[in-house]
Amino acid sequence: MSSNVPAAFTDLLASATRSAVHLEMRDSYAVDYEAGPFADWRRGVRHDPADRASWWRPWLDLVQEATARGVVIRRARIVSEPVSEYTRFLYDGTFTNVAAGEQIRWLPRRQASSIALPGNDFWLFDDHVVRWNHFDGDGRSLGGEVTDDPAAAKLCAAAFEDVWSRATPHDQYTIT
Repeated sequence: MSSNVPAAFTDLLASATRSAVHLEMRDSYAVDYEAGPFADWRRGVRHDPADRASWWRPWLDLVQEATARGVVIRRARIVSEPVSEYTRFLYDGTFTNVAAGEQIRWLPRRQASSIALPGNDFWLFDDHVVRWNHFDGDGRSLGGEVTDDPAAAKLCAAAFEDVWSRATPHDQYTIT
């Protein structure tokens, strides 16, 4: 990690001036079948489009603040098809991210085979600061790692743009 790069995610997003892109490549993240948003979703709870206050906070506030400053936030998800139950959960709630200002696209994993991808999910801020997201085998976060290494940033930028160009916008993607 470079000493001049903020380590906290909120600081990274706050310092972004042009762009923040996120590549997700897992079919599930820290699934809790007993409690929390995923468990609620499995019991039939859905976000009410008219009740913005009940949506995922403080994340959506951060997105709205960044996009209001002119930062373009894009998220691409590489997913196996047919999709996992967790991916269905993500898909059902993605309208909240879009409403907050994120642009989101989905790419079936079989269409990503010829893309050179980093080994971990990541955020890339202003094309030069990478925040790697590390997970264990069950999708639990092991924390992040931040770098401003130009080679890592170049790899992430190229991978993201290749995924983005092949992926389907959220409003056009149909889960299978």
